[in-house]
Amino acid sequence: MITQGVKIATQCDACGGVLTRDIGQFIDRGRLWWGTEGVCQSCTVAWCEQDSGGETPEEIRHALLSEHGPARLRLIVPETSPVAVLRAFREVHGLTLTQAKALADELKTTGLVGTLVEMEFIAARLRQRSVRATVETLPR
Repeated sequence: MITQGVKIATQCDACGGVLTRDIGQFIDRGRLWWGTEGVCQSCTVAWCEQDSGGETPEEIRHALLSEHGPARLRLIVPETSPVAVLRAFREVHGLTLTQAKALADELKTTGLVGTLVEMEFIAARLRQRSVRATVETLPR
């Protein structure tokens, strides 16, 4: 399982105490998941929320990128057949063919940038289709 998370202390809206939030993304059983949970140290406020598929909420992505920095996905062999790449993008993101082509062009030239978990998730799908790809972390 690939995972990345961050803990954030904020103020509890209910009592003004310290609210600790645990935010993250992970890959489990071939799916990209995100989760957030929070607990107040001074009152009974607590929650846990988790989901897979679709887009990770921007607040979670921002927290992960701020804490860990971005990752870049690149093709090891830029001349890779586009068919496998397009299929992988359409499976992962549910994109139209036009949208998948735009992402494939970006991957072929500059590479795709996102959270480490997002890039590893796409890389795994590409590798399943025999597309050689690598993920590198970028400086913040």
